[in-house]
Amino acid sequence: IMSELRVCSVLLLLMLFGQSFGATPSFSVDYQDDCFRKDGEKFRYISGSIHYSRIPRVYWKDRLLKMYMAGLNAIQTYIPWNYHEDFPGQYRFSGDRDLEHFLQLAQDVGLLVILRPGPYICAEWDMGGLPAWLLQKKDIVLRSSDPDYLAAVDKWMGKLLPMMKPYLYQNGGPIISVQVENEYGSYFACDYNYMRHLTRLFRSHLGEEVVLFTTDGAGRSFLKCGSIQDLYATVDFGPGGNVTAAFSAQRYAEPHGPLVNSEFYTGWLDNWGSRHSVVSSAVVAKSLSKMLAMGANVNMYMFIGGTNFGYWNGAGGKYSSQPTSYDYDAPLTEAGDLTEKYFAIREVIKMIPEGPIPPTTPKYAYGPVKMKKLQTLTDALEVLSYSGPVRSIYPQTFIDLDQKFGYVLYRTTLPMNCSSPTPLASPLNGVHDRAYVSVSGVAVGILERNTAIMINVTGTAGSQVDILVENMGRINYGKNINDFKGLVSNMTLGKDLLTGWSMYSLSIDDAVSQGLLGEKEATLRDPPPPAGLSPPAFYGGSFVIPDGIPDLPQDSYVKLPGWKKGQIWINGFNLGRYWPARGPQVTLFVPANILSTAAPNNVTVLELEGAPCSSKQSFDLHTH
Repeated sequence: IMSELRVCSVLLLLMLFGQSFGATPSFSVDYQDDCFRKDGEKFRYISGSIHYSRIPRVYWKDRLLKMYMAGLNAIQTYIPWNYHEDFPGQYRFSGDRDLEHFLQLAQDVGLLVILRPGPYICAEWDMGGLPAWLLQKKDIVLRSSDPDYLAAVDKWMGKLLPMMKPYLYQNGGPIISVQVENEYGSYFACDYNYMRHLTRLFRSHLGEEVVLFTTDGAGRSFLKCGSIQDLYATVDFGPGGNVTAAFSAQRYAEPHGPLVNSEFYTGWLDNWGSRHSVVSSAVVAKSLSKMLAMGANVNMYMFIGGTNFGYWNGAGGKYSSQPTSYDYDAPLTEAGDLTEKYFAIREVIKMIPEGPIPPTTPKYAYGPVKMKKLQTLTDALEVLSYSGPVRSIYPQTFIDLDQKFGYVLYRTTLPMNCSSPTPLASPLNGVHDRAYVSVSGVAVGILERNTAIMINVTGTAGSQVDILVENMGRINYGKNINDFKGLVSNMTLGKDLLTGWSMYSLSIDDAVSQGLLGEKEATLRDPPPPAGLSPPAFYGGSFVIPDGIPDLPQDSYVKLPGWKKGQIWINGFNLGRYWPARGPQVTLFVPANILSTAAPNNVTVLELEGAPCSSKQSFDLHTH
C-alpha cells in the first residue's frame, strides 16, 4: 500500500509539474508530412511584412493590431544593420530602433515573428542594409568570404544574435524562424563558403533547434547559389502567375517539407520618375487563395510599407533611386490606413479574431505654411561644416570624407577664362548621384548620374565653382551595391582636368535640429537668380496647432506646389526628400508624433533647384 501511495504521489507531482511549467515550446520542419510543427502540432503561418525601421515607434502597436485583425498569425521583419551600427562598434537600439520592444509588442498582440537579420536585406533600403563604412576598404567584396567583410559580419552578429536568442520560440519568445542572408542566388558571387560561414555563425549564437531558412526567386537558377544544406530553402513570387510552377522550383531544392512563399508581393516598389505601382486587390486575393488551398505558408510582402524617412531609401541596380514613400500599394497604406486590399485579404483568410479593427488614424489639415528664405547653402557653410574643408588635388568620395548620407560641397576655381560656353563634365560618369553647379554664386546647371554628365559654363579664370553633390541612396540590389558617393572620378573643363579641390562635409541635420540656420539679410551684391534655377538655399517657417480642438496633433501630409526638389524637416525631424516634378510621389507623410501643441512647429526646407516666386513661398499641410 505504501509503495502504491508513493507511486500515486510521484504521478501527482509530475502532473502538477507539467501543468505548472508546460512542455518546452518547439518549432520544427516536418519532412515526412510536408509541414511545420509547432509544439508538436501541424502548423501553417499566414504572415505579413512590416519594417519597424520605416514606422515611428508610437505606431508599432497600431499596425501590428491591424495585421492581427486581418487574420495573420505571424509577421516578418528585416533588421537593417546600418540602422543600428552607424559607426563601427557604436550600436543604437533605443527609440525608433528599439528592436526588442518591437518583438515584445508583436508577441503581446499575439503574432509570431519570422526574423530576417541579413546581414544583407535588400528591402529597397540604403545599400541593402549594409553599413557604408564597410567601403572604407575600397576593394572589399561584399556578401562573400572576403576576410574584412566576414570580420565585420561576425562582430555585428556577435552583438545582435545573442540579443535575439531569448526571443526564439523555444525560449518563450515569438521568433519561429530566422532567415540567413537574402536572395543570395541573385548575387554574382555564388560563394558557398560564405553561406556555410553564416550558417555556422547563426547556429553558434542561436543553437541547433531554431529553424534557419533561405529565400530566393522561384527559379532553379536562383536556388542553385541561394540554397545550402542545413538551411530550409523557400521561394518568393508575386500574384497572377502559375502558383504550382512557382512552388515546383522550391521542390527542386526541398523535395519534402512545407511549401513556403516568403515574399508574396501585394504591390511593388516605386522609383523616382516612374508611375506609382499598383496591383489589383482581386489579383492578390485570387493568388493568395490558391496558395492557401495548397496548404502553403505565405508571407505577404509588404503588408504595410511605411516611409523612408531621412536618407534611408535605396536605389535600383542601374541606378534608379526610390522615393521617400514606401507605400508599396500594400494592404495598409504608408500611414497605416485600411484599404480595399486589406479587406479582400481578410475575406480570403477567414480565420478572423474577435474584436474591432483599429480604425484608420485621423488626419488633420493644418493649412498653408508661409515660408521665407533664410540663406543659401554657401552662406551657411560655417555652421554646416564646422570641421572646415578637406583639401586635395583630386576630389574625394563621401567615404573618404567620413560622410555617409546627405550632401557634400565640392569647391574649386576655373583655371582659365571661359568667355564662350565650355563643357564642365564627368567623363567617367562619376557624379554619384546628382550635383548642383554654381559659378561665382550663380546656378548654372545640374549634373546627374547616367543621364547628364556635362553642362556648359562661362566665367573668368579664378571664378569659384561650387558643386553640391547629393547622395540619393545607395544601390540595394545586384552586383553594384558597393556604391561610392560624391565625385567618384575626376571632373574636366574642356580638355583640362580640374584640380585643387576643397571639400566640405555638411552636417545639415545637426544644424537644422540645433536651430543654427537663421535668416540672412539680402545685400545689393546678391545676384538675382536666373529663371528656372537658383543656388541651393534654406527656407524657414512655422505653424501653430490650434487650441480647443480635441485629439490634436494628428497625422498630416505635406504638399509643396511649385517647389522643385529638396529635403524637408519639421521640428528637426527629417521627413525625407521631395521631388514632385519627377514624381510619382507628390506628398510626404507627417506622423503626429513629431508635431507639438505646446510650441510653434518649425519647418525647414532645403530647396536645391529653385523655390517658387516670393509671393507663393508656402506649402500645404493637408489630409491627403
